[in-house]
Amino acid sequence: MSAISVGQAVVLGVVEGVTEFLPVSSTGHLKIAEGLMHIPVDDKSVVGFSAVIQVGAIAAVLVYFFKDIKRIMTAWFTGLVRPQERYRHDYKFAWWVIAATIPIVVVGLAAKPLIDGPLASLWVVAGSLIGGSVVMWCADQMGRHKRGEDDTSFKDAMLVGCSQILALLFPGFSRSGATMSTALILDLDRVAATRLSFFLGIPALTGAGIYELKDALGAGVGAAPLAVGTGVSFVVAYASIAWLLKFVAKHSFNAFVIYRIVIGALLFGLLATGVLAS
Repeated sequence: MSAISVGQAVVLGVVEGVTEFLPVSSTGHLKIAEGLMHIPVDDKSVVGFSAVIQVGAIAAVLVYFFKDIKRIMTAWFTGLVRPQERYRHDYKFAWWVIAATIPIVVVGLAAKPLIDGPLASLWVVAGSLIGGSVVMWCADQMGRHKRGEDDTSFKDAMLVGCSQILALLFPGFSRSGATMSTALILDLDRVAATRLSFFLGIPALTGAGIYELKDALGAGVGAAPLAVGTGVSFVVAYASIAWLLKFVAKHSFNAFVIYRIVIGALLFGLLATGVLAS
C-alpha cells in the first residue's frame, strides 16, 4: 500500500503550491500537514514525495517566467559561441545562477543523513519558523530597497544562493524567506529580491526533485499520488506566484513575519501537548 494516498497527495499538493514561493516555509508546512494526517514525516518515501512534488511548483515558475527564462537562456547559448555577447547581463546572470547553485548541492549531498533524520523533526521546524521570522523582519528593516534586478551582481547571486543552505538544514526557515532576506540585506528592492529567489530556486528544487524520485517510488509512494500531488502543486503555485509579485510590489514582509510566528508558536504548543508527534 502507498505510504501516501491520492487524497492526501491532493492536500499536500495544495500546501506545496501555496507555500513554496511564499516566505513561510513549504517544507515546514508540508511536515505539519503530514503530521496532522498521521503520515510519518521522517519516512524515506515521504521525504522523497515532498521533494518530487516541488517539481510541480518549479514547472509553474518556468511557465510564468517563460519569456524571461527564454531571454536569459538565449543570451547564455549565444554567449557560449559569440565572445562579443558575453558582456550582456543576461549571459552573466545565467552563469551566476549555475555557480550559486553549487553550494546547496554540495551541502545537500554531504548532510543528507542529517536532513532526512534529526533535522526533519517538527521541533526544528517550529524553532526555524520563528527564528527565520526574526531574520526576515530585520532584513526588511535594514534593506534600503534601492537596487533593481538589473543591478544584481555575481556577489549578490552567490550570497543569496548560499543562503538557501539555511532552509536545507533547518526546515521551517524557508528557502524563499532566506533568499529574499539576504537579497533585502543587499539592498535589492522587494520585487527584485522575489524574482531572484524564483530564478535561483529553479535548478536547486528541480535537482532535488529528480534526485529524490527514486526514493519516493522505490520506498512506498505510488505513481498516482506523485502525479496528482505534482499536478496540483503546479496549478496552485502558478496562482501563488502571480499573487506574491503583486503583493510585494506594494507591501512589506511584515504579514509573513507575523504569520510565521503564530504558526511556529502553535506548532510548539501542539508538540508540547502531544497532539502532534515530532
